[in-house]
Amino acid sequence: MNTSVLAEAIGPREGTALRVKQVVLVALGILALAIAAKIKVPMWPVPITMGTFAVLTIGTAYGARLGLVTMLGYLLIGALGFDVFAGSSAEKFGLTYMMGGTGGYLVGYVLATVLLGALAARGWDRSVGKMALALVLANVVIYVPGLLWLGQLYGWDKPILAWGLTPFLVGDVIKLALAALLIPALWKLVGNART
Repeated sequence: MNTSVLAEAIGPREGTALRVKQVVLVALGILALAIAAKIKVPMWPVPITMGTFAVLTIGTAYGARLGLVTMLGYLLIGALGFDVFAGSSAEKFGLTYMMGGTGGYLVGYVLATVLLGALAARGWDRSVGKMALALVLANVVIYVPGLLWLGQLYGWDKPILAWGLTPFLVGDVIKLALAALLIPALWKLVGNART
């Protein structure tokens, strides 16, 4: 069983150069997550934010450990009050924002990153079909704590699914399709570069 993920297949694989590569990848991943969270593409019924796309691709490309470090770094920077989340603002940022309605989804981001990294290490990221299935599973892992958090926060008598799931499904299908095509295509490029 091949246990390498995309980040391990490119660049240095040992020693100090590997550590430098990992630090650079974590920094770039945090930057990508912060930028992607602010990108809003007009769509019906709600705009698509690209944060989930960044989470899915980083989790897959980086693997479970490096992806987890990247996600925790991103959340730490957000907790310190930097404006790195999709809906944070000058009035609501840091832990206040994280404990609000999106808190469960942020937990889901961490879980999805680890899941995708583990599946990628088993080769699921090499084919579009398996990659698509991995991404669907990861999306479920994002939504479950997100919806549970919303229910606990606002009450189960509220329209939790209408608030936290159904408006985002169209955008999620598009993001999943993009990620399912992107990662296997990058593997093909890596393979071609070595021949």
